Amino acid sequence: MHDEENKNSQEATQGAPAAEAAPETAQPAAPTAEQKLAEAEARLAELQDSFLRAKAEAENMRRRAQEDIAKAHKFAIESFAEAMVPVKDSLEMALKVETPSVESLKEGVDMTLKQLVSAFEKNRLLEVNPQAGEKLDPMKHQAISMVPSDQEANTIVSVLQKGYTIADRLLRPALVTVSQQK
Repeated sequence: MHDEENKNSQEATQGAPAAEAAPETAQPAAPTAEQKLAEAEARLAELQDSFLRAKAEAENMRRRAQEDIAKAHKFAIESFAEAMVPVKDSLEMALKVETPSVESLKEGVDMTLKQLVSAFEKNRLLEVNPQAGEKLDPMKHQAISMVPSDQEANTIVSVLQKGYTIADRLLRPALVTVSQQK
């Protein structure tokens, strides 16, 4: 009997190290090719959906930008036109007066000119009206002639016609005469 207990004891001792050598946590089996393919297809579908959404959003932005540009072109002068309507109304009213006096005509023209100047300023249409003695600026002035003068050469002697700028962009240069070199 003793022998049997020793034998069982030895078997248990010999079996113990084998049990300790076995891993306690089972490792999951490596994904199969089918599982990898299914995961790749799912990721592909997700990326395709994201791509199509981004493409649609870009197309919508492009279309909205084109519509905004078309509206801007169509209504670009709307503000200026709104400012000019009262000027036209004033001129039409002046023509309706049956027996205008010179004084009433002058007063009406003066008021209409003030409306016009206000409309120009409101829409950033500014005069280029150089003073005598200013240096000629070919970016704003156009010299029509040169005249002998006591002023320094290439300075403005007189303004024949005012120029205009729109928002810092030259619309029409001022026509000027400039002094010649002595």
